[in-house]
Amino acid sequence: MRLNKKRILAINGSTRTNSTNLNLIKAFIGLTINDLEVEIFNELAQIPHFNPDLDNTSAPKEVTDLRKKIKDADGVLICTPEYAMGVPGALKNAIDWTVSSAEFSHKPVALITASSIGEKAHASLIETLKIIEANITNDTQLLISFAKTKINTNSVITDNETSEQVKKLITSFIKIIK
Repeated sequence: MRLNKKRILAINGSTRTNSTNLNLIKAFIGLTINDLEVEIFNELAQIPHFNPDLDNTSAPKEVTDLRKKIKDADGVLICTPEYAMGVPGALKNAIDWTVSSAEFSHKPVALITASSIGEKAHASLIETLKIIEANITNDTQLLISFAKTKINTNSVITDNETSEQVKKLITSFIKIIK
């Protein structure tokens, strides 16, 4: 490991064990192996339902762990599908737990929505990330429609155009992190 590698927390918006988004995160890791140290956060299903009454100094352990991981990261990558034309509930729930504690405020974020269509979830997440002051730009967000036809189960981006778009996103993401 090089000492100057930036630490990235990769949040998989799918709770499915072998999701396309997890394969995309693994492809991302392969493309950034020399520049980034990526930790995959696969614990969305363990985050309790958001409850404002518990959103204080004694928040649930799963929540404090997530908040610390976001805080300690140099940047956050979110790869997510779209469910029923919206943001997956588990992902939105996790983000809701960070609103009052502001871990995303000014944090460099890359968002990749990889789904069948994905437009509605992508647009919604962009608005959510902007309102919580995440540092996200037009170049650090990407919508990959028909993702299952472009990323295989071996974590390889098989579509050339998609591969180039992901590489462009990576370059932009590294730039805003540094």
